[in-house]
This record gives sequence, structure tokens and C-alpha cells, in this order.
Amino acid sequence: MTTATVDLINPATEELVGTVQLTSAEGTDAAVARAHAAFPSWRDVAPGDRARLLRRFADLVDRDIEPLAELEVRNSGHTVGNARWEAGNVRDVLEYYAAAPERLFGRQIPVPGGVNLTFKEPLGVVGVIAPWNFPMPIAGWGFAPALAAGNTVLLKPAELTPLTALRLGELAREAGIPEDVFQVLPGKGTVVGQRFVEHPLVRKVVFTGSTEVGRTVLAGCAAQVKPATLELGGKSANIVFADADLATAAASAPDGAFDNAGQDCCARSRILVQRTVFDRFLELLEPAVTGFRVQDPTLSAAQMGPLISAAHREKVASYLPDGAPVAFRGSTPEGAGWWFPPTVLLPTSPTDRAVVEEIFGPVLVVLPFEDEADAVRLANDSDYGLSGSIWTQNLGRALRVARAVQSGNLSVNSHSSVRYWTPFGGYKQSGLGRELGPDALDAFTEVKNVFIAH
Repeated sequence: MTTATVDLINPATEELVGTVQLTSAEGTDAAVARAHAAFPSWRDVAPGDRARLLRRFADLVDRDIEPLAELEVRNSGHTVGNARWEAGNVRDVLEYYAAAPERLFGRQIPVPGGVNLTFKEPLGVVGVIAPWNFPMPIAGWGFAPALAAGNTVLLKPAELTPLTALRLGELAREAGIPEDVFQVLPGKGTVVGQRFVEHPLVRKVVFTGSTEVGRTVLAGCAAQVKPATLELGGKSANIVFADADLATAAASAPDGAFDNAGQDCCARSRILVQRTVFDRFLELLEPAVTGFRVQDPTLSAAQMGPLISAAHREKVASYLPDGAPVAFRGSTPEGAGWWFPPTVLLPTSPTDRAVVEEIFGPVLVVLPFEDEADAVRLANDSDYGLSGSIWTQNLGRALRVARAVQSGNLSVNSHSSVRYWTPFGGYKQSGLGRELGPDALDAFTEVKNVFIAH
């Protein structure tokens, strides 16, 4: 039988990076069996020893931050600055959850007639399905807490971007984590990911990707009453009030929308600006957009690289047909590569396709609002609720709007969404559950209740 492979193409140069063998359904089932067999011994590793293994894993990632970053630049087209941060985030997340094995506390609950104890116990085999837009950090958000809690892990990287995940698997083995405890299975979502969902020995699925596929994952898990953590799409609002520091809000808006070429579910791709300062904000925004540095991603000064593939570039371009309300746009390098210029649209209706749908590219829309209530109404007029920003110098307004906007992650006067020690996740069709921070551990454990009669 011929083994399926995939050619990996550098998005910035369109050159072949390498070829990777894809895991079959049969290979996935064999990996599940190995992970299931390895689970009892990994679960029973002393908490301090499991913590030391995770710290050693983190140390090796730290040692290899530069080669990991270089690998991600070639495979994913990320700027080298972003890729270094992403590798560092894997290190930080591993270090954070290395403290967890010795702190998976249960409780003693007062009851009549005896003693009642609770224990947090691992689930078993966990399947993590990582996306192509942030291959390293989002994989780490799944495997680090899962391993810390005593589960065995199967990681399926995206078909287009498996190289750093494969290298992380090698580093885990170098750290001393048993091979069957953490396995990396490159392959198709319809093959490997589907087996994670269907296989009865996979006790939990962690999925990051589109809302459309997330619905399918959830439906499949529901058929087995299998828990799932879903981090899905976004169409986040960047709300700018008249009393904001307009210069700072405008200067930072491209970073909030165009980071990773807009291939970010947290992208602030809808800018809502109070009407009284709308024109002034656009005047300030234009030089920030046209000056955004879209360059060879190996250059340290690059702010944005290419899109992931030619097919994805076509999808993004479909949101800009002839006659699209383009206000201004940036520039891209000449020659090979799947480049797309940073683009600002001024749609005439809040129901326009570019306003409602997640474009997942460097395209943002700017809309006016009248007052605080109107800003909240527009921000919440979306199927999504993952992230967002609020720009104001009025603390009371900042808190009121933050409580009123239906989103899982909000920042005031910044575009911060992810901190590994705080929870991350979405409302509505942006997902289910929370990753990162102390909350994530609960998603990888069951609570066992034990009563001991006097």
C-alpha cells in the first residue's frame, strides 16, 4: 500500500521545504492503542517526577528557540519575531504547567457519618488537533496541561504546518517523556482528527480551527458523550471612543488586525469608531496601514509575512471584488510568495459580508457608532465572541463596556488577548471551554468523590 505524503511549501518563496508522511486511520488507531497502554504508568509517575520531566522539556525548547523559530518561518511564513515569541510561549506554558502535578488538589468536604474526599484524576488519552495559523503555541496550550494532569497525548498538527510539532515531539523524547505518552501524528483532519473523535479510547478532544469544522467535532464527541474543548472563529471588535488617545489607538490598530497576516482568530478586524472622531481616526490610521512593513519574514524588521497558501489568498481576495469600498491599503513585495496587502474597507452596511464573516486575512472594516449603547450593540452583532479591545480614558466606561460586550477576552487601551497564566476562550460560536491559566487543568481531569464511613 502506498503511503500518503504531503509536500510543504514555503509561503514566502513558494519553494519546497520538505515532504512529510501522513498518518493513516490504521496508524492512528495503533497510536491510540499505544497511548492507552502507556496511560497507567504515566498516571502513576510521582507528581514531582512528572513536573521535572516537563521542566526539562521546557528547558530544551528554550535551548532550541532559534532553530524552532527558523523552522516555523520556512514552514508557515511567520515573521521571525513572531516565531521566536511562539517558541518562547511553548516554553513558558510548559514551565507554568510543570507546577501543576504537585498542586492537583482535591478537597475534604464536611459530611455526617464519615469523611468525604475528592480527587482530580486524569482522563486517559487526549487528542489535540492544532491549527496551521499558530502551530507551536496552540499545540502547547493543549498538550502541556494534559500531560501535567497525567494524561497521554496524541497531537495532530495541521497538514500544512507539521514541522515544529514533529520537532517538539523529538524534544519531549529527549527530555525523557516516554515515546507513547506524547505522540505527534501528522495527517489529514478527515483521517487522524476524525479517529480522535470516533475512537472510544480517546477520552477528550481539543480542537482549534473553524467554527464549521468545530460543529462537526462537537457532534461526533456528543455521540460518545466525550468532552471537547473548542477554540473556533472570531470577528473581534476594536471600539474607539471619542475620548481615547486617538493617535495611539490608530497607530496600534494594524498590529491588532494584521498580526500573522490577519490569520488570527483574535484579530480586531472590525474597528468601531465614535462618529464625532471618525474622520480624524481615519486620517491617523492611513499612515499606520500604508507604513506597515510587509517583508521577507526572515527579516527582524518585518511586521507581516505572506498568507499560508495560494488557495487561502484566493479566499481572502474574494472579500474584495471589483468596486469594494477600499479606503486605503499597504504594499507587498514583488515576486514569489502568497502576499496580500493590508487593506481597510469602509462598508456601507453592518450586514456586508466583509463585516459579518471571518476573513482570516489582513483586511479590516471601519464603521461609525453614535454612543456607548450603539457601540455595544454593534460589537455584539456577531455570531462570534472571542476577543476585542476598548479604547477610552474613562475607567467607568471601560468597565461598563467590557461587561456588556459578549466576548471571552477583552483588553482596554491595548490589543492583548493571550497570557499563559490567564484563561483564554470564547463566547457564542467562538468556542467552548477555556485554555491556559489555572482553569485549563480542570478540562483534563475528572473529579472523583470518595466517602469513608466512620
